[in-house]
Amino acid sequence: MRVYFLSERPAALKLNGAYMGLIDSFEKFVEMGEGQKLLAEAVPDAEYMPVNFFIDEKFFSAPPDFTEVYLTEGDAVIYISRYTRRDGEIKVIAQTQFCGGQYTLFTNGGRVYLNCEKDGCTLYPLSAGFENATLREDAVGGRPVLLAEGKGCLAAVSEEGKRVFYNPAESWECGEKLIVNVAFNTCADCRGVCTFGYDGTAMRLEKSVTKESVAPDERVLHFAFFESVLTRGNFAKYLADDLKVMADELPDFLGGFVDVTLPYSRFYQRHGDLRAAGLVYPVADNLFKVKYYAVDLTDGKISNVYEVE
Repeated sequence: MRVYFLSERPAALKLNGAYMGLIDSFEKFVEMGEGQKLLAEAVPDAEYMPVNFFIDEKFFSAPPDFTEVYLTEGDAVIYISRYTRRDGEIKVIAQTQFCGGQYTLFTNGGRVYLNCEKDGCTLYPLSAGFENATLREDAVGGRPVLLAEGKGCLAAVSEEGKRVFYNPAESWECGEKLIVNVAFNTCADCRGVCTFGYDGTAMRLEKSVTKESVAPDERVLHFAFFESVLTRGNFAKYLADDLKVMADELPDFLGGFVDVTLPYSRFYQRHGDLRAAGLVYPVADNLFKVKYYAVDLTDGKISNVYEVE
């Protein structure tokens, strides 16, 4: 098994105590034998604490919450997604009363949390975009919500103290519906406008319109196509006429993937120079499976979509 290592910040990688070099956003890998067990340690700069974990069969079924693990063609990608600050200081960002409950937005060890105290206590971890967020009461469909408004992100809490919305967002508007503008990180710079209905217990997507801002180069056209399927854009425009009649079936054919990624170098060693992309499917908390799909082009249009096996 080849195991790739990535890190959200530069860190020194040690395996069984031996220094293996620096890891960051560029892939580095080691080969693991069957049944082998490794003690991995990632040591970032002095501002953050190191993390360590055993790489074994248990790790690949239930990885720790500071990692994301991607399983692909018998190999694995380990992304260390979070380190804890050494100071461990608890800092209150915002606090308010809402519908008889108390709500506190705070950081602890560099991680952002929203604490909801209403008939009990529920703690929700949030992304780094909420580090300077504000808390504000509003209403959707006549029902009160508490909004945590961050930088490029939004969370909403019900009057019962449950988180009912949590998503990246450029801007938003509350009224009869919650309308959210989203910028997707895609080849075609897709922008989406999503409309959510709210019944007091859950936000439900009712309408989504996605538009592309940039025409993708033919070299990445297959990535733009899969990203358009993911964001529910007008992906049919990438298809040849013979395949376009089957466009409505493609989302079900590809399944519930949540991201599109570049294949790793070993993929091309195994399969050759295909127009392929990795589609990422959730398996469990912090655990994903990557399946590869490729396309054939005819006169600049996609004439075939198939899973690479």
